[in-house]
Amino acid sequence: MYGAIAANKRNTVLIMAAFVGLIGGIGYFVSLYYGQTSVTYWVLGGAAVYALIQYFAASKLAIMATGAQEIQKKDNPRLYRIVENLAITIGIPTPKVYIIDDPAPNAFATGRDPKHAVVAATTGILEVMNDRELEAVMAHEMGHVQNYDIRVSMIAFGLVSAIGLLSDMALRMFFWGGDDRDRNVSPVVMIVGVIVIILAPIMAALIQMAVSRQREYLADATGAMTTRDAEGLASALEKLEKTGRPMQRQTSSTAHLFFNNPLKPGAIASLFSTHPPLEERIKRLRNNEGKF
Repeated sequence: MYGAIAANKRNTVLIMAAFVGLIGGIGYFVSLYYGQTSVTYWVLGGAAVYALIQYFAASKLAIMATGAQEIQKKDNPRLYRIVENLAITIGIPTPKVYIIDDPAPNAFATGRDPKHAVVAATTGILEVMNDRELEAVMAHEMGHVQNYDIRVSMIAFGLVSAIGLLSDMALRMFFWGGDDRDRNVSPVVMIVGVIVIILAPIMAALIQMAVSRQREYLADATGAMTTRDAEGLASALEKLEKTGRPMQRQTSSTAHLFFNNPLKPGAIASLFSTHPPLEERIKRLRNNEGKF
């Protein structure tokens, strides 16, 4: 199990490098268009700054987007004590605890590190899960905090957003530059550049999906190791198969943060889902139960 965790962390580094490659590719073709190699470095620097802003602002934006409300122990002793006990078990500060008024059973974690972490649960998940299952779900979310998954996810989201913006800007430069620079550029370079710029946001979304799916499996394993109760998490996931539903306030920008996909199901949504299938998560937990 520890070998699998190490492999996931190595894979994440490679995947993040792919983001840099995509941004560099966009910058390279724009530099060919303008005949200035320095454009590539400006593009990489701008994307890094944008991702950094997202990194620090993402948790507040996620809370605002979901309508989560911070609680104290007296507001919901059951949830707060579970989070508090899990924090003591894994040796991190107790995260801020939030509740989302939504009948869809779900939960999420965000924050750039354990000192600035936030965990949230919907009213729906508090109703349908027993204490054992709720502890397993929150252990999964605390696993994201413990593994710094939320940091990786926020950086990935920031880079996906940056690639989308850069692609849009580059296409406008290519087609509506307003001068004759493009006449000095080979038609083949132009065609290849346009193809790369159009495909870059799609590839970025697929990379983000790969990052998130690996992190969900890792958080499942970490949560099961924390509670020593893989069956409790498997039971919670089975309950989601029966009672899960889309959340009332849906946004694709925060979907990757949640315990279960909060978006309305569909063919395209499934293709770009940031969450692995519930049945696969259950299968992995039960197949590795003796290793936790």
